Amino acid sequence: MSGSDGEPLIRLRGVHKKYFRDRIEIPVLAGIDLDVKPGEFLALMGPSGSGKSTLLNLIAGIDRPTAGEVIVGGESLGGLKPSRLAAWRARHVGFIFQLYNLIPVLTAFQNVELPLLLTRLSRKERGKRVRLALDLTGLADREKHYPRALSGGEEQRVAIARAIVGDPTVLVADEPTGDLDARNADEILTLLQRLNREMGKTIVMVTHDPHAAQRAHWTLHLDKGVLSS
Repeated sequence: MSGSDGEPLIRLRGVHKKYFRDRIEIPVLAGIDLDVKPGEFLALMGPSGSGKSTLLNLIAGIDRPTAGEVIVGGESLGGLKPSRLAAWRARHVGFIFQLYNLIPVLTAFQNVELPLLLTRLSRKERGKRVRLALDLTGLADREKHYPRALSGGEEQRVAIARAIVGDPTVLVADEPTGDLDARNADEILTLLQRLNREMGKTIVMVTHDPHAAQRAHWTLHLDKGVLSS
């Protein structure tokens, strides 16, 4: 399945995922095939427990398939050793979550800078990138604020700035508006659209909200581990 022509950035072939609780086998994904091209914005919908977050975690290299292949940016993730996979994630994936996962004792600037501390960038270059990310997310005047002094929408913008500060290949968003009111949710979705259109970011977003899904280029539905349009 794919939304447009061209070589895929993300390719899944025959992907299965099972979990085991004691001796009980719990199937989550059943033979997923998926292509996402560079610059596409894909929404994944489906009922709770359908495997949406599991699929997102496989694309992001957080989890590994039980069977099948996950290829992102030409890299087959299943064959990478844990240390190599962690380095790959740090370079290529930006994470946006429903709960912003900000560190309360750090300022907005320091929260956004965190991923860059794992790189060899100089302090000056890190500062330049952080300020660019905050500017892109409309938070240039909030860099010294702590999370407790920010609204929910502003906290999510900080989380998005942190996700894009390293210029990742793919942005994965798991219910990014699930904890926000309608106005803030709309602003966050508009920001994601801007990142997609103006910066060419490839985005895979899990959402339960049809209005959020409408912002994407295309939508796929996951139910009982099976993907459909």
